[in-house]
Formats: sequence, structure tokens, C-alpha cells
Amino acid sequence: MVRTDVVAAGLATLVIAVGACGACAPPARAAESMVNPQRFDPYKAYRFRVKWDGRYVAGVSRISPVNLRNALFDHQSRAGPSTVRTSPGRSKFEPITLERGLTHDSAFEDWADKTWRLGAGRVDETAIADFRRDVRLEVYNEAGKRVEAYDFHRCWVSGYQALPQLDAGAAAIAIQQMTLQCDGVERDKSVVEPAEPR
Repeated sequence: MVRTDVVAAGLATLVIAVGACGACAPPARAAESMVNPQRFDPYKAYRFRVKWDGRYVAGVSRISPVNLRNALFDHQSRAGPSTVRTSPGRSKFEPITLERGLTHDSAFEDWADKTWRLGAGRVDETAIADFRRDVRLEVYNEAGKRVEAYDFHRCWVSGYQALPQLDAGAAAIAIQQMTLQCDGVERDKSVVEPAEPR
């Protein structure tokens, strides 16, 4: 079957014949993965673990997005008085918020106490030697295999919510929340895509 499209251009009429052949079919979708060419789905956002001080932290159920913000500087171009160009300024990683259900694990509280300790006095109020820590975030596929890992460098606790608002009339989970400031985020490139089981 041959389809004819008529395209009017001013007073002239251009007739284009488009052949219905195999070459006109849309190309097959390229695989998203070289190791697992059968995989087209992105990884899920609910398979992850958080680790610091060499151990995994229990119950972390939510992590805020990891965002890098660059300050902008405007400067006038020599091209003309009305032309403004932008240049990157200082870079900053936005705070990261971790959430988990209230349990007897004290990992959140223990780290928060490094920044401020009740009754420690002005001299020992902050544990300067070890209030910063490196945090590792690991992402897993549906089979439970690690597919990516991110290292957050020199983090410290800038906010800690020990208890949420409590309401006797609500059917809700008690959530702890901790906000971390960090000096940088780096993806661990040694973590490579694993072969998926068949």
C-alpha cells in the first residue's frame, strides 16, 4: 500500500509518495542495560539501605532527594547591553532528611547527641572529634542485589525529631526524623550492574 500526502506550498503542490515498507517501521527500542539487555524498567525507589559507622541502620523508610545547587552569577556580555550571561558560583548539597519508624534502635539519637548533649557543659557540649560521619546509601534491584551506592561525606546532624505529634485519635506510625548536612556526595563507581537471575 502506498500513501500519498499532498503538501501545499503557496501555489505549488508537492506530492510525496511514502511507501509502506519495513524500512519505514519505527526502530526497535534500545536496551537500557548492557549487562541485562532484557531489562527496560528503571529501579524501584523502595529498595535501599543506609549505613554508617560500618553497620546498617535499622528501619530507614524514607530519604529526601539528593540535590546539588549551584549559585548563579549574572554578568553582562560584550555582545550588547541587553545580553546577560550566567556563570556558576559556589556549589552546595542540600540537606538530606532520613525517616524511620520509632523503635528501640538508638542510632539516630546517638548521632544527634554528638552535636549537643544535655548537661555536658560548655566545654563538652559538642563531640568535635566525631560528630561528622560518612554515610552510605545503597540501592538494590528486585532480586535484592546491590546496583548502585552513594557516599555522603562529612555529614553532621542539623535537626533531629525524636517523636512526631502524638494523637490518640489517629491511626498513624510514630516517625523519627533526622536532617543531615554534608560536604559532598559521590557515586561509588566500583559498584557495577549485576547479572540478573533468570
